[in-house]
Amino acid sequence: MIRHRGDSTAGPITSLVDGRGELTDAAWERIEPLLPQVDGRGRPWRDHRQVVNGVLWRLRTGAPWRDPPERYGPRQTVYERFARWEADGTWAGLLEHAQLRDDAVGRVEWNVAVDSTVNRAHQHAAGARKKGDAEGDELEDPGRSQTRKALGRSRGGLTTKVHLAVDGRGLPLSIVLTPGNVNDATAFARVLDGVRIPRTATGRPRTTPARVLGDKAYSSQAIRHPLRRRGIGATIPERRDQAANRRRRGSLGGRPPAFDKEVYRDRNVVERCFARLKQFRAIATRFDKLADRYRAGVVLASLILWLREPDR
Repeated sequence: MIRHRGDSTAGPITSLVDGRGELTDAAWERIEPLLPQVDGRGRPWRDHRQVVNGVLWRLRTGAPWRDPPERYGPRQTVYERFARWEADGTWAGLLEHAQLRDDAVGRVEWNVAVDSTVNRAHQHAAGARKKGDAEGDELEDPGRSQTRKALGRSRGGLTTKVHLAVDGRGLPLSIVLTPGNVNDATAFARVLDGVRIPRTATGRPRTTPARVLGDKAYSSQAIRHPLRRRGIGATIPERRDQAANRRRRGSLGGRPPAFDKEVYRDRNVVERCFARLKQFRAIATRFDKLADRYRAGVVLASLILWLREPDR
């Protein structure tokens, strides 16, 4: 049994993430060697595991960064470590390593499902300053600023859209943020380009799924043609208006795109992935002002999903 200083309620560890969402011994052993190591200069760092658990606590609860319990150390340390590892790519590197590890033993399923979800942005997420001096903030075009921050305005207020590509088990391979009012098809190329798993030895990273599954929002020639050129199968239903236009043109309309209803049933893995990610309240509602910080939270939550996947 592991107990934290000042906490008498910690229970036994039974899985890769324990009942309170903290890292277990098994999960910690997998990621500890990949974290930045103390080089012996300057003051010693506060224990990485303690701080990472503090970041997970905030991600799970959606509480402000100033509110982590004392058992996770100084609140400023928790936030600064999270921000530093977002900037230097540590979080992204951990997720990439988890993907590489599974792909090396053939566990990644390359029938990839794509979709998006719109998450409401809290009022605290608005108002981030532009990098640079204060005068630049006043001159920046508001619409351009919201696009850069991945915030879109609609009747419901400010929203952010999270686009995912997941493997056949529902584990994230690619994460893209856009304003909430951006069409799914517009972001598809970026989502597909984000699928990139390095090889354990030499060779190019794997970037080509065997098949892409998407809903009617992705039914366009601008998506089907590039997939066909790359030899990627497409299981995307045709929109009703597109089918009507094709029939109206007769023989000039061409044949309907191939569509397998049985294969399409597997697309729901991406819906289940969104449901699992939204168990983290800081993902279900965006509180972060900066898009990079919010995306780092999605990356970390995705890493937890990969760590939870049992070895076979």
